[in-house]
Amino acid sequence: MKHIDLAKIKTDAALIGQSVTVCGWVRTSRDSKNVAFAEINDGSELEHIQVVFDKADFSDGELAPLLSLGAAVKVTGTVEKGLKAESVEIRAQRAELLGGCDSTYPLQKKRHTMEYLRTIPHLRVRTNTFNAVFRVRSELSYAVHKYFHKKGYYYVHSPIITGSDCEGAGESFKVTTIGYDKKFNSEDEYYKNDFFGRSAGLTVSGQLEGEVMATALGKIYTFGPTFRAENSNTPRHVAEFWQIEPEVAFADIDDIIAIATDMIKSLIAHLLDNCMKELEFFDARFEKGLIDKLRHVVDSDFARVEYTDAIEILKKSGKTFVYPVDWDEGLQTEHERYLTDEYFKKPVFVVNYPRKIKSFYMKQNADGKTVAATDLLVPGIGEIIGCSEREADYDKLLSEIKSRGMKLSDYDNYLDLRKFGTVPHSGFGLGLERMLMYVTGMSNIRDVIEFPRAKDDLK
Repeated sequence: MKHIDLAKIKTDAALIGQSVTVCGWVRTSRDSKNVAFAEINDGSELEHIQVVFDKADFSDGELAPLLSLGAAVKVTGTVEKGLKAESVEIRAQRAELLGGCDSTYPLQKKRHTMEYLRTIPHLRVRTNTFNAVFRVRSELSYAVHKYFHKKGYYYVHSPIITGSDCEGAGESFKVTTIGYDKKFNSEDEYYKNDFFGRSAGLTVSGQLEGEVMATALGKIYTFGPTFRAENSNTPRHVAEFWQIEPEVAFADIDDIIAIATDMIKSLIAHLLDNCMKELEFFDARFEKGLIDKLRHVVDSDFARVEYTDAIEILKKSGKTFVYPVDWDEGLQTEHERYLTDEYFKKPVFVVNYPRKIKSFYMKQNADGKTVAATDLLVPGIGEIIGCSEREADYDKLLSEIKSRGMKLSDYDNYLDLRKFGTVPHSGFGLGLERMLMYVTGMSNIRDVIEFPRAKDDLK
């Protein structure tokens, strides 16, 4: 169907006075005695464009369906300057209804609660808010690939179906072709009869396979869906999310912190250069001062604090927390928010966490109590990046796997990497959705992913 994107109509001054054909969905409409107006959007531009219908050229029966909210229309008309500065509109000469929309269309009101919109994920993207969210999501995803490509990283694809649980927490979704059946006498017998002949699940992280690739290619990154069967009904958790995971050979914890810092700054700078309309929209409606916050992140250094020192800061804060501050228990969201929002007032790397609360693969520090791990905490969100130097010592890694009661055979290949040319190496995981929450001011992770998957929620 030959037509011109609305984004081009808005940016190409040479089209003023020209006849064009455009398509789109009616977002708003209004009627008057001699003319009618419809604002349409085709997805190529955040802002709508106004179509003016002269009633002398259209019958009432022809015009009414074209003004119905949600209707898909095709319009041929002349591009004219609008009443507002730098705006344009289209004076319709001919129009065709491509897809009608009846009165049950659920987006009749101008404003709906976010909770209600989550019940209609197949339609909510037609609202201005979600149109803006997913435009930024697309641009951020592009910026990720652009950043790593410029830095000489290889993009690798880690498997979605895996036989190991990277985090060792047992929160993976099981993959099976046979389902529950009483005829099997044991779990082992059940899995031997399944598709792979062993237990399989959806990946919780591409890290382990990423480490494999980094031992040959040096610098790699994965970017794909990951799955966590966590029963966490919070604004920061979903069961399926997208994760960016670079892995870098010959890099220690300080190297990977520098890489993470540079990446975050570069991604935000890219959005400031390419998504200003969308960021202005979020600044006005969801987080006042958002753009200034993002510019500050790009232009300033990130803070860095030892985990042990962070605990002392929290204990001396004078604040009453719901969860007690305890060195052995880790940081809760409220603790992270105090550190970022009130104490440092900017992103902060918390470094050298207790060994027992972190994953098995992290490099053990000389004190035997902590590991070379860091989380990047950002204001308003909390943890956005989990980062560590990996344990390169075979004996230490083997001992850690055993002490945690993990199934040794699941990690044979991973252990082999420590026997055949091991090197210091580091990596991190950045959740795309949490990054989107940070750069848009959206407060719930379910509102930055197209079709959120959560406990008891599969639409």
